[in-house]
Amino acid sequence: MKNLFKILIVAVAFLSLSFVKNENKVINVVIDSGHGGHDFGATIDDLNEKNLINEITQKIKKLHSDSEVVFHYTRTGDHFMDLKDRASFINSIKPDLAISLHVNQNKNTEANGFEVFVTDKNDQYEKSKALAEKLTTKFSKTPLKIRGVKNGPFMVLRNSECPSMVVELGFISNENDRNYLTS
Repeated sequence: MKNLFKILIVAVAFLSLSFVKNENKVINVVIDSGHGGHDFGATIDDLNEKNLINEITQKIKKLHSDSEVVFHYTRTGDHFMDLKDRASFINSIKPDLAISLHVNQNKNTEANGFEVFVTDKNDQYEKSKALAEKLTTKFSKTPLKIRGVKNGPFMVLRNSECPSMVVELGFISNENDRNYLTS
């Protein structure tokens, strides 16, 4: 899990600094930690998405040290935030990039890998897609299968007024992905 966090932080910082233009030299990135509170997200045995994503968010927060990139978090604890409030929070920050973190689940336990969603129902589609492709390239250095960049109808993506993406870090239902995510 430590390597995944380092790769995610490096990838987010790299994306923010290399591909997002900002005259102020400070890059604002919203990290949207999926689920929370009564919304457990994907669950298998005693492991659930809301707690796993919260751990990842805490690691990002702890390992982040680039003063030119400011991370803003939709949640850093275990509380519920509905999708409309998440989009409103993102838009109130006016960030250069928003990344919503999740893990996937499938009845087919063979389904595995890392994938990123953007939406063509947003004016920032081209920027979002370019950033998502760069992030996917960075994740190709992990043992996770790369499932690519896909179009998704997610409300947070449709309603965000900045480049945004939903990142599925792997499948909690796949033993190999789960072991990697929790190691």
